[in-house]
Amino acid sequence: MSLFRQKPFAAPVVPDTGGGAVPAPGTESPAADGAPRGSWAASALQSRTAMGLGLLVILAVMWLLGLALGGNLVELLSLTIWGVMLGAIIALGGAGLTLCYGVLKFPNFAHGELLTIGAYVTYTVVSVLPKSAPIWHFSFGWELVAGLLVAIPVTGLISVLLDRVLYRRLRRTKAPMVLFAMASLGMAFFLRSCIYILWGSDFHFFYVGRANPALHLPWQIRVQADQIFVLALAVVLVVLVYLLLAKTRMGKAMRATADNPDLAQIRGIDTERVTAWTWGISGALAAAGGVMYGLASQLRPDMGFTLLLPMFAAVILGTIGNAFGALVGAIVIGVAIQVTSSFMNPAYGPAVAFALMVLVLVVRPQGLFGEK
Repeated sequence: MSLFRQKPFAAPVVPDTGGGAVPAPGTESPAADGAPRGSWAASALQSRTAMGLGLLVILAVMWLLGLALGGNLVELLSLTIWGVMLGAIIALGGAGLTLCYGVLKFPNFAHGELLTIGAYVTYTVVSVLPKSAPIWHFSFGWELVAGLLVAIPVTGLISVLLDRVLYRRLRRTKAPMVLFAMASLGMAFFLRSCIYILWGSDFHFFYVGRANPALHLPWQIRVQADQIFVLALAVVLVVLVYLLLAKTRMGKAMRATADNPDLAQIRGIDTERVTAWTWGISGALAAAGGVMYGLASQLRPDMGFTLLLPMFAAVILGTIGNAFGALVGAIVIGVAIQVTSSFMNPAYGPAVAFALMVLVLVVRPQGLFGEK
C-alpha cells in the first residue's frame, strides 16, 4: 500500500427520470468491480496478482534459459542470491528516489550523483583514518563505519543545499514539472564534474588488497559477509523510512504535503520544512546506497549514473512513493540482472532493467503495489 496514494476519481453520475441514477456518458455499463463490461480479461491481466505471477514467470524463463545455455543449478542459485544482494543496493538508492518523487512530484535525475558523493566522502574518511582490523567476516573495519556515518549527514546537507539553490526558486515561480526534470539533469552533470575535479577520474577502492572471504552455505553456495551486511542495512533503512512516514508527525506532514501541498499549508504545515526533510532523507539514503555499491565494486565518477536506470525501474515496478515497493522492485530487478548474466553479457544488465520497466509501464503503470 502506497503511503502517498491518492483517492481515485469517482465516475460522474447524473440522475435519470425514474428517480434513480445512471452513469454519465462514456461510463456506461460498469461491471460490479468498476471495470467496463467486455474488458474482464484485460482487467484480470492488469491486476496485482497477475503482475506478480507474470514477474515470477519471467524470472523462471530467465532461469530456464540459463540452464539451457550452459549454466548449472549451483551457478544459478548463487546468481539469484547475489541478485538479492544487488537489489538491496538498488533499494537503498531507490528508497530515496521514490521518497523524493512521492513528496515533490518530480524525477530527480541527479540522485545518482548523490550516491557517488556519498561513496567518495566515505572514501576520503577511510583514507584519512588509520586502518583497523576487519570486523567479524567483513572486509571492512570501523573506519568505513565512521565514513558511512559522516557521509550520510554530509550528503543529506548537500541535497538540502541543492534544493535551496535551485529547486526552491523553481517552486516559488510554479515552474512546470518539465523544468524541474531538466534542472535536475543539468545538476547531475554539474555534480559529476565536481566529482571529477575533487577526486579525479581514476578508479578507487575503500581497501586495496584486503581479502573478502566468503561464507559457505548449503548446496555449495558462497556468499560474502559484506553482501549480508548490505541486505540487512537495506531492510533496516527501508523499515525506518516506513515507520517515519507512518508513525511520526513529520511523516504525516510529508504525506499531507504529497497529497495536496496547498491544503497542507492552509492547515498549518510548514511545507518548506517538510521539503527540506524530504531532501535530507533522500540524500542520506543515497549516501548509504553509494557506500554499499562502492563496497561491492570500485569507486568511479559515473557509478551513480550506472545505477540510475535500475533505480527508476525498481521504483516504477514497486509503485512510486512506496518504500517497501522500492525494496521488492529492486530485488526483482537485481535478480533479473544477475540471472541473465549467465547467458548474456553482464554489460546488458541496465537493458534488462529497462525492458522490465517498459513492460510494467505498458501493463500496470501504477506498479505492483499501486491502487487502481
